[in-house]
Amino acid sequence: MAQAMRHDSSVSLFATDGKPHPLQDTLLGITLVLGVLALVTAMFHHLHLLSSWAGLVGILTGGYGMYVSATTRERFALILGLGASALGFFLGMAHGGLFGGLLG
Repeated sequence: MAQAMRHDSSVSLFATDGKPHPLQDTLLGITLVLGVLALVTAMFHHLHLLSSWAGLVGILTGGYGMYVSATTRERFALILGLGASALGFFLGMAHGGLFGGLLG
């Protein structure tokens, strides 16, 4: 049972296969941060540019993260980030969009 207590510090919390996944962890972190940013800024009508762009970039990074993800934990956290990004993006689009006020 000694192998059950062994812990490698280079392996992240989301890597259940025992291997490091630096690209997947980076995409996961970016997606979660952008999702929270998009969702929080979508609550304010005058921040629609920030919420719509952060949501769009969060959707793109989350989509690529889902494509290259290796474990179920990574996919679960990416889905949370993608959902927050999408909701922030759609609310930002409803409040004025990606270029609202800049073109007209």
